Amino acid sequence: MRTPVPRDRENDYTRDAATLRRDFLAEHSGAPLEHVGHYSLDPSSLPGNIEHFTGVAQVPIGVAGPLLVNGEHAQGEFYVPLATAEGTLVASYNRGMKLLHEAGGVTTTITEDHMQRAPSFIFPSAREARAFGAWLVERFDDIKAVAESTTRSGRLKDIEQYSASRIIYTRFNYTTGDAAGQNLTGKATQAACNWIVAEYPGIEQYFLESNFATDKKTSQVNMLHTRGKRVVAEATIPDALLRSVMKSSSELMFRARQVSNLGGFMSGVNNNGAHSANGITAMFIATGQDVANVAESSSAFVHAELRPNGDYYYSITIPSLIVATYGGGTGLATQRECLELLGCYGDGKVRKLAEIVAATVLCGELSLGSAIVAEEWVTAHDAYGRNRP
Repeated sequence: MRTPVPRDRENDYTRDAATLRRDFLAEHSGAPLEHVGHYSLDPSSLPGNIEHFTGVAQVPIGVAGPLLVNGEHAQGEFYVPLATAEGTLVASYNRGMKLLHEAGGVTTTITEDHMQRAPSFIFPSAREARAFGAWLVERFDDIKAVAESTTRSGRLKDIEQYSASRIIYTRFNYTTGDAAGQNLTGKATQAACNWIVAEYPGIEQYFLESNFATDKKTSQVNMLHTRGKRVVAEATIPDALLRSVMKSSSELMFRARQVSNLGGFMSGVNNNGAHSANGITAMFIATGQDVANVAESSSAFVHAELRPNGDYYYSITIPSLIVATYGGGTGLATQRECLELLGCYGDGKVRKLAEIVAATVLCGELSLGSAIVAEEWVTAHDAYGRNRP
């Protein structure tokens, strides 16, 4: 017989309701959940963030920095909160930040910004689908007005079209202000599709999402066309600094990069970064982002050059970085504090946060790459990354 998790239909977001669930789970499993039940946040702040609230998962937070960023939105030094249980991670990012601080900092640039929904429309034949595609272009202003009527901050920029068989796949591309925007774009696109179906005869079927936005999945379309923010972080590091700080050299780092690119090509990866998911996940947990968006956000293109004077140019392009400074989990107690630590909580701060994330990733890529070529990788894990209770 199924025994449901208990809930209070009148007010389920209280300490008493959470205690009731922990007692229920202790009775059924024998696990007391003592630490899960200790927290400082107010359960009444959680509607819209969690159901069946029972307690909290306490993830250690370390701070790396100062990170020196020369961005268009993030400028100056930042101390970056990283929530993780992986030893050596904070130390590695901290080392990369030291290197790039001495090299003059990380330059960051946001080149694209949009979030999408991807409805598909099915017709009796390919010719009718083609005609609909032309109509979408003609009526874009009307569609835009309907979509934007559902949101204060969302703006429909354009509608991409891709045809296959008798189906038109679309990508409705929006800017979404300081929100990540998945819910915003879903609501706006639903309204637009309702209007389209009412206005255009002959549509056999439509689906609000056709899996062409590839929500929470890495994909080639988002590597090329962007989902979220497309951010470039770059720096030029003198060879002398690589030798003194990283016990490496620009020539050795570049040779290792060539080998790594070939290895990635042979293994079939769709990006050539080393471990951007590490820093991005740790920052996402600390700052209240939707952690599942690491699937898209951690895919990255690395480009490196050995300059004629021996300097090492290194850049990372993150084509689908999905972050928010408003809404979702960003307003929760500890997550808000971490965003405030970065000066990134609230309106008008999302591009600043995106630049800080990208700069952090660059530091981590260089640190890990240096540790591998200097044969310090295993030693570092032995020193910092072993926890055998």
